[in-house]
Amino acid sequence: MTSAPPAPTGVLTRTTAEPPTRRGTTAVLAIILVGYFMVILDNSIVITGLPHLQDELGMSATALAWVQDAYLLTFGGLLLLGARAGDILGRRRMFVVGLALFTLASVAVGLAPTGGWLVAARAVQGVGAAVLAPSTLALLTASFPEGPERIRATAAYGAVAGIGASVGLVVGGLLADLVSWRAGFLVNLPVGVVMLVAGLRVLPETPRSPGRFDVPGALLATLGPSSLVYGFVRAGDDGWAGRGTLAALGLGVALLVALVVVERSAAQPVLPLGLFASRERVGAYAARLLFIGAMMGFFLFTSQYLQDERGFSALAAGFAYFPMTAVNFAVALAVPRLQRRTSGPVLLVAGLVLAVAGMAWLGAVDAGTSYAVGIALPMTLVGAGQGLAFGPLTASGIAGVDRSQAGAASGVVNAVHQLGGALGMSLVLALTSTYAAAMTAGAVLLLAALVAAVLLVLPSAGRQAREPARRRT
Repeated sequence: MTSAPPAPTGVLTRTTAEPPTRRGTTAVLAIILVGYFMVILDNSIVITGLPHLQDELGMSATALAWVQDAYLLTFGGLLLLGARAGDILGRRRMFVVGLALFTLASVAVGLAPTGGWLVAARAVQGVGAAVLAPSTLALLTASFPEGPERIRATAAYGAVAGIGASVGLVVGGLLADLVSWRAGFLVNLPVGVVMLVAGLRVLPETPRSPGRFDVPGALLATLGPSSLVYGFVRAGDDGWAGRGTLAALGLGVALLVALVVVERSAAQPVLPLGLFASRERVGAYAARLLFIGAMMGFFLFTSQYLQDERGFSALAAGFAYFPMTAVNFAVALAVPRLQRRTSGPVLLVAGLVLAVAGMAWLGAVDAGTSYAVGIALPMTLVGAGQGLAFGPLTASGIAGVDRSQAGAASGVVNAVHQLGGALGMSLVLALTSTYAAAMTAGAVLLLAALVAAVLLVLPSAGRQAREPARRRT
């Protein structure tokens, strides 16, 4: 019986009496990735089917936006509470509970008879995702020690984050045209059942830690962004000077300020403010929020543009993303190999540069632009940028986190991912009215993400380069 030496403070490690076999860790990683893939897939699988959904349920354009926002807001807002639940009750247990709720809510979405039912079911689906997603990343950090194993695992996890959204667009368009938009959600039932059985048999349970749930913090983390999103949606209808818009935005800011005040004095905060003491993590959070905000606007506007302006079917619109998806997948698979030659922050910056170039190129599209040159080619740049960026973004978001805060750190990474999508998409909708303008706005968000990465994350590349040198000496 042996154990690993004590870990330095602030470093995540795994200490076990008997290290798991490679086959065992492969099975654990596969279950984690499939569970997370389901969550990310349902971010976008509905987008290419929105015209079908709108016609069938008679929903307005504003109500249609809430089909996406209801999921993203409950998902992102309750992620921190879901992460805390994993710390207190056990992460495998929360993985199973979250997956079960997510699967049942998916069935409710697929059977929705009205728009109101659909939005409510999407909100419940987001609650299930909020419990499930942080458990996946926390199980990953608990199962793979710092070093090459975790680099490969987080690269795969980041690839799922980038690829899942693109695959969802293709699959959503395929099912919407050939079967029904509902099929994309109903398919979660058999997949979810298989994953529940596999998770109970394979996933290791993590130790429980005593503690209490920070319900006020969780509510403020949900209601603050929700109010901001509502303000952005109102701005699109009533203008930025409208009373409803200003009231919603003011309330959102006040709730977020209250969140910081509450968390500073909470005995066991759902959002430990100490996570923001690292420049690298803060930069990763900011870059992720801006990146996902730009990408959600890109996915929504591109799907609608292709179908409404270019006359694509939902199926054709889904397949129009294939060049981006293929490049994204290939580049993401190469990230672990690339990280042996350079650092994650350097790859992150390179990915953001490619994404900015691709999005700005899309901002120049007009009626005479061909799909192959004006849309497909810049999409490949965006896809390559996604493939390079997401793995390093994930790794930097949990870098140097103490084991006791693994759940909270994973919750912040995923909360930023989802809330960034809701906030960014709503902001782009409020600011723009044409496809070219939306892509230009997305390029600005990506440029801001690049600045955050260069100023806050990239300096850590020097430290990563010096650490191997110290170990060799």
